[in-house]
Amino acid sequence: MNAEPEILFERRGAAGIVTLNRPQALNAVTHGMVRALAAQLAAWARDPAVTRVLVTAMGGRAFSAGGDIRALYELGRAGRHDRALQFWREEYTLNTLIKRYPKPYVALIDGIVMGGGVGISVHGSHRVAGDRYQFAMPEVGIGFFPDVGATWFLPRMPGESGTYCALTGERLKAADAIATGVATHHVPSARWEDLIADLTGAAPVDAVLARYASPLPPGPLANRMSAVNRLFVGDRVEDILRALDREAETGGPDAGFAGATAAVIRAKSPTSVKIALAQMRRGRHLSFTECMRTEFRIVSRIVYAHDFYEGVRATIIDKDQRPAWRPDSLAAVSDSDVERHFAPLSEGELELP
Repeated sequence: MNAEPEILFERRGAAGIVTLNRPQALNAVTHGMVRALAAQLAAWARDPAVTRVLVTAMGGRAFSAGGDIRALYELGRAGRHDRALQFWREEYTLNTLIKRYPKPYVALIDGIVMGGGVGISVHGSHRVAGDRYQFAMPEVGIGFFPDVGATWFLPRMPGESGTYCALTGERLKAADAIATGVATHHVPSARWEDLIADLTGAAPVDAVLARYASPLPPGPLANRMSAVNRLFVGDRVEDILRALDREAETGGPDAGFAGATAAVIRAKSPTSVKIALAQMRRGRHLSFTECMRTEFRIVSRIVYAHDFYEGVRATIIDKDQRPAWRPDSLAAVSDSDVERHFAPLSEGELELP
């Protein structure tokens, strides 16, 4: 019996509809899905009958919880680094295709969206959040780094909210996603069937979404933004942690938040959090293309290092939640250790169309 396709495509009215179809794996994005989506988007870009693309997901729990990390882990452990890097090369090219897409690209997200799932949604022209929406870029917790264009979009979130998300992996629900620009509209989940039907018609996408969009009260991050902007301005992770520690010692209204946040950061890969902060500070000055090329340079080093495999082992394979990072302290990660991840590659740079 043939297995269900991992990704489905259909024409409905004026819309090309993409459906992520790995609900048992929280719609984690595989190499085959990347290739299929890139090819279909290219075809629809040329098709005058398709005036917009809608991206949806099966299962209800997750839009996409990320890339297929287990597969990439197994490739690396088997020494097939070139094969793993080919996935990232094609994934980053797909992210760029979506960013530059000539037609409205509407991601309909009613569940978890993380990592690779963010990459196939956040760069689209419209990102609709349902009631179950949860966004995160949690890569520093698995010894990786915020990629799929995070070097571009996280530094462009308001204030230091992107830095906060990069260093902590904090989850944002719909209200905070709207406030930070990660999502463009909130539509109550109960109205999605009608929304999708109307989006397949000839009416302009903006007009349809304006009819369905519903405001939300401020979320937890919005209520913490003054503290986040004050405490996350440092250019060194050590400086940010010192600011958080001082705040925690004051006993003021943000003390509990600061203490808990410092503990979260200290549990992450020291190398990863230092790389992530460097991304945040550099990315705000780079073009989108430069951001994607930077990320491919970083992943081309990470894939040969220890922490990614140890982080995946601890969180996904063995699930003991006890990663042994190497090095295991921020002090042991030098500026030159961080800098080498950003250096040009001797060969095989990411070339984008």
